[in-house]
Amino acid sequence: MFRAISILPALLVFSLTGVAQETEDPLEGVNRFIYGFNEKADQWLVRPLAQGYHWLLPDPAERAVGRFFGNLREVSNSLNHLLQGKPGSATNSGGRFLINSTLGLAGFLDVASDLGLSAEDNEDIGQTLAVWGVGSGPYVVLPFLGPSTLRDAPSRWVDRYLEPVNYLEDQASQNIAKGVELMDIRAGLLNSDQMNTSDRYVFMRDIWLQRREYLINDGQVEDDFNDGGFLDD
Repeated sequence: MFRAISILPALLVFSLTGVAQETEDPLEGVNRFIYGFNEKADQWLVRPLAQGYHWLLPDPAERAVGRFFGNLREVSNSLNHLLQGKPGSATNSGGRFLINSTLGLAGFLDVASDLGLSAEDNEDIGQTLAVWGVGSGPYVVLPFLGPSTLRDAPSRWVDRYLEPVNYLEDQASQNIAKGVELMDIRAGLLNSDQMNTSDRYVFMRDIWLQRREYLINDGQVEDDFNDGGFLDD
């Protein structure tokens, strides 16, 4: 798994200079190894915890938790919309955060949608770089974090500083908040575990890349997998 990380800087140079990759997955051998590791970690740890989380929380409470973390992501959404030259969307996301953080009881209720400020797809620094013309580079699978590209992988470190939970006073509170968020996201994907495919690695790679392209282009591309939230960023 560490081999993939060690070659990120060199390959990122090719991505940033616009040098085309011969295939979309030239690191497939390394990616499959890391993917297998992630699958085992999910099978033995993350998925059982997510199942317990889903079993313990009533559906209304689980949806409320999802809205809470979705509201926190509006901070990043607003900034990235602004950096992408979309002031209307930036205002919409900022307004949603302010309204739901107050009238919506810290985001557990989505009052903003009732007032006409509907949620938009999540934005991040990787998408912003794509809008600025930075090439994606090859597909990579990151330990524990899953699918990414050479452009998006380093951008995740910048995205971390836009997450409000990172500014909680103590590390324990941060870890608890991130753990609950992970359980909420994984619980929302439990139904997808039953999908039958001859090569799950290829299926997950293709669906992630297509969904990523859809998000970068604000829905202006064909997206056969857009089911209203599957694999959202």
